[in-house]
Amino acid sequence: MFSLNNKKAVVTGGGSGIGAAVAEIYARQGAEVHIVELNADNAQNTLNNITAFGGKAFSHTCNVANQAEVVATFNAIGSFTILVNCAGISHIGRADNTPEADFDRVYNVNVKGVYNCLFAGIPVLKAAGGGSIINLASIASWVGLSDRFAYSMAKGAVATMTLSVAKDYIADNIRCNSISPARVHTPFVDGFLKNNYPGQETEMFEKLSKTQPIGRMAKPDEIAALALYLASDEASFITGSDYPIDGGFIKLNS
Repeated sequence: MFSLNNKKAVVTGGGSGIGAAVAEIYARQGAEVHIVELNADNAQNTLNNITAFGGKAFSHTCNVANQAEVVATFNAIGSFTILVNCAGISHIGRADNTPEADFDRVYNVNVKGVYNCLFAGIPVLKAAGGGSIINLASIASWVGLSDRFAYSMAKGAVATMTLSVAKDYIADNIRCNSISPARVHTPFVDGFLKNNYPGQETEMFEKLSKTQPIGRMAKPDEIAALALYLASDEASFITGSDYPIDGGFIKLNS
């Protein structure tokens, strides 16, 4: 089950965190994976991990916020049938203390970046006879999160873009779904704790972990396993859906 043999996948943000985990599990399941990543060193690390177990992967340095770069990159990749929009950045702040420059930066990567990849990728999927698009949204698409104004705005947009694409291209055999994780233990979390709570990293890590009722953060591999299912033929009846993977955060936090 969940074989991706003879399939080609594009994973944005595949150089670290969830994107890297998705790229690796897709390659393990037989896909040819194209990593689209701004940081060339991070992309190379993922590439090395994949080739170490005999997987097939390629990396492409690209800023998803730049439509011309995305179009050129996708043209170079050629035909594919799986697109995973993982590239994104986080931000901490409320509506009245988020600088305009920060808001624009989050929008350009997390909203426009997804749009750019949809703009360039949907014609490829149509030409291939269909495929699967998976967007990384967030529990911030579902609930209010403190001090996450710009980030929540962006992930809300990702969730609604998912619905729009699912409806507009269902006749083209293109499925579009999203995944909404709660906190995931990625390098971003470690960097955030180091920069904002020096000397208190362990204590704050435990505090953040316990905001999920299950008592811990997710692992990138757990998010990637869901992305594998949604890309597979076993999920061929699923489109226009969002999947919270949140340790009970949405339903059990009350």
